[in-house]
Order: sequence, then structure tokens, then C-alpha cells
Amino acid sequence: MEFSFNAFYTLIAAVIVLLLGRFLVNKIEFLRKYNIPEPVAGGLVAAILSLLVHNIWGYSITTSSELQTSFMLVFFASIGLSANFAKLKEGGLGLVIFLVCVASFIVVQDFVGMGLATALGLDPLVGLIAGSITLTGGHGTAGAWGEILETQHGIQGALALGMASATFGLIIGGIIGGPLAKLLINRYQLSSPKTQKEVDETNQQAVTELGEYVPFEYPHQVRLITADNAITTLGLFAACLAFAEFMTGYSKGQWFELPTFVWALAGGVILRNVLEGVLRIKMFDRAIDVFGNAALSLYLAMALLSLKLWQLADLAGPLVVILSAQTLTMALYAAFVTFRVMGKNYDAAVLAAGHCGFGMGATPTAVANMQAITNMYGPSHKAFLIVPLCGAFFVDLINATVIQLILKFIA
Repeated sequence: MEFSFNAFYTLIAAVIVLLLGRFLVNKIEFLRKYNIPEPVAGGLVAAILSLLVHNIWGYSITTSSELQTSFMLVFFASIGLSANFAKLKEGGLGLVIFLVCVASFIVVQDFVGMGLATALGLDPLVGLIAGSITLTGGHGTAGAWGEILETQHGIQGALALGMASATFGLIIGGIIGGPLAKLLINRYQLSSPKTQKEVDETNQQAVTELGEYVPFEYPHQVRLITADNAITTLGLFAACLAFAEFMTGYSKGQWFELPTFVWALAGGVILRNVLEGVLRIKMFDRAIDVFGNAALSLYLAMALLSLKLWQLADLAGPLVVILSAQTLTMALYAAFVTFRVMGKNYDAAVLAAGHCGFGMGATPTAVANMQAITNMYGPSHKAFLIVPLCGAFFVDLINATVIQLILKFIA
């Protein structure tokens, strides 16, 4: 028997899941260490409970798909609204080279996944789910494409498979990044471990010389959100969602047909750069970030609430094989391609750690990997400038483009 939650009950259940996840993350060191998001922690517990209830009593629940989709679109719109192309100048040539590395790896990641899936007798789209959709894309992208692959391509359990793969990627991305960078640093004698006092002194000197703070690298003051800012930002999100709805209908059946969430992201990019670059209107990044993260948390909680883990039983073995191969591929690529292409120096080693973070998990994992290295060996201004710029937006745009091209050729 299946119970359907309307929008109000879905929202209440999602908030309960988030509160449970917050409690678990605060109490369990493992979850904090590997940056497991609160909605994922709480949502997985809810999904396991749902599995037990289904196996014992035969009950399952379905959440409000309309509300879930709306929060997903707000999240992707926030990514687009955060994309200031003027920041490309800050990253310079290093950012462009790193983006080429990342784009190339996304293609490699997808071909490894699809190749192994085919060899194991599965639909190659299952390998795509255990590829860049979930590992480079993370939980938000996993949910968005999972729904599309289930409804339009007939991949049963695609959402559950995606959430499981994305969670694995978050954990393993945090495990392999730091040790890999340390191995490279020690092997090529790029730096030596420093005391905390030496690290603090070096950081202060870097701030003084640069005359600025770099996000995530040094503490910095953030802008408070006012009611006016919040209202303006909500208007921007509404414009992005309206644009996405219009373009989804207009492009249907055309060569430029794209999923709705990609149009929401594109709408954010266009709106941000027209308002800021052409009309010189200042954007409220802090408000965009807060609304985007809140939407992602609620969306993930709702998606995980409706997971049907019993649909994964037949894919458990092959999934382990594919994800293990993806882990090895990520480590080898970061060591032999990213590290060497980025200059084979200390900054390159820190960038390799960051690439492992968002190549298997998410930008917060990448930042945590780099912080672990710089806390021991000293700052890397270049790495902390490039990775957040790349991981916060550009990687999602590149990933969406690659996935869309692959689907057009094989679906």
C-alpha cells in the first residue's frame, strides 16, 4: 500500500528529516569528518526506515513531486545566479587550464561508468548514473537526472541509485584527496610540514601582500540579509523559474531541447550577468546562497524520503564494482593529469586534492581536502581561488552539457 503526502505534509516531513540529520551530524564524528550533508544523513535514516516498513508491512510513501521539483529548480537557479563571468579574470589562465582538466575527466568518468555497466550486462545509462551525474554532479544533479532517467528512459530505481552513488562519492572524495596530495608533496619535495604558528604567520603575510580575502581560504566578513534583499532575490528566482518553464515548452522537440533544471541554471546565468555586467545592478550573493542552500536541503530531504531502496537489490554488486573503478580512475587522473598539467608544484598538489573532492563528491569536500593540506604545509592562494570558482558553477554547466550530449547519442 502506498501513501501520498500532499505539499504541506511533504514539507513537514522534510523539515523533520533535516532536524534529524542536523542532530546526527552534530553527534557522529564520521559524518562531520567527511562533510556528509544534513539532509543526506537524515534522509538515509528515513530511507532505511522506509525499507524496513515496506519489507515488514508492505507500506511506502510518495512525496509531493510538484513541491520537490520547485525546490530543485530554485537550487539550480541559485547556481546560475552565482555565476559572475567577470570572476574569470581573477582565475586567469590557471582557471581555464583547470577547467579543461575537469571537462576531460567528466568525459573519462562517464565512459568508465558506461563501459563497465555494458560489460556487466547492464543498461549503459546505469553507468552514466554512477558516473558524472552523481560523482561530479553530487546529490542535486543526481536527483534531477534520476527523475528524468526514470520517467523518460525507463531506468527503474534511478533516483535511489543516484543518491547511493552520490553519498559514496562524498565519502570517498574526502578520503582520497588529502593522502594523494601528501604523497605528491612528499615524493616531489614540494613543501615540508609546518607548525600551526608558522601556518598562521604565512596566512597573515599572504593576506597583507594580496590585500584581499579569498573565499574559504581566510576568514572574511559576510553581508547581512535584509528584508529588501530577500524580496529582490525571491523575484530573481521567480524570473529564472518562469524562464525555465517557458524555454522547456518552447524547445520541446527542437534540437536545443534541454531539461527544465538546465534552463533554470541558464536563466540564472543570463540574468546575473545582464543585471550586473550591463545594467550595473549589484547582486545579493549572500541571499542567493542562503535561498539556494535551503532549497537544496529541502529538495534532498524530500527526494530521500521517497527513496525505494528495495529497487536497488539487483544492482548492489555491479554498483560496487563501478564505483570502485571510478575511485581508482579519479586518483590516477588527479595524480598523473591534474597535478602535472597544473604545474607539478605545491599549488598543483593542492589542486589535485581539490579535484578529488568535487570530482567524486562536492565543492565543500574539495575545500575540506585543501584545508587539510594547507593547515599542514601552508597556504595555496591559487588553489583556493580556482577550485571554488570552478566547483561552484562551471563544473555543473560542463557536466550538464556532457550528459546531454551523451543522452542524445545513446538514448
